[in-house]
Amino acid sequence: MFDWLVTRIRAAVAAGADRVKHRAATQRRVRLVEIPVCYDREFALDIDDVARRAAISPDEVIRLHSAAEYRVACIGFVPGFPFLAGLPKELATPRRDVPRKQIPPGSVGIGGAQTGIYPLRSPGGWNLIGRTPLRLFDPQKNPPALLRAGERVRFHKITRDEFEALTQ
Repeated sequence: MFDWLVTRIRAAVAAGADRVKHRAATQRRVRLVEIPVCYDREFALDIDDVARRAAISPDEVIRLHSAAEYRVACIGFVPGFPFLAGLPKELATPRRDVPRKQIPPGSVGIGGAQTGIYPLRSPGGWNLIGRTPLRLFDPQKNPPALLRAGERVRFHKITRDEFEALTQ
């Protein structure tokens, strides 16, 4: 006896399994970019504010921020600025009430439920927690932006000496 319902359920389960396998394979093909970040106080002007708001230590802010994997949701604001989704909920912090007039390139910040990296010197209101020595935007390169929408990003902590070595 042929049972249409059982056949349809089996087909739906098989199709769902195929979609999961396809999605997993696609995620493996999406580039993962490792971004070195120096979280020293000189670069992390707002890390105490982020820590206080989350009721955790600055070291825990660094641990949480560098443990997550982010996705480039979009590029915008200024050329090459990545808006990164995936910030741990504990670190979500509103933008500053008074934006800074000049943020140095490479500054890593938190604005609301996202983290991002200022690729160029610009004004900005995100909470600064570190800086990368990488150049995120270079109009002489093709493509000019280091990151593209959809890519994955991980931050890893570096020392001040490592930061200096990578800037030379």
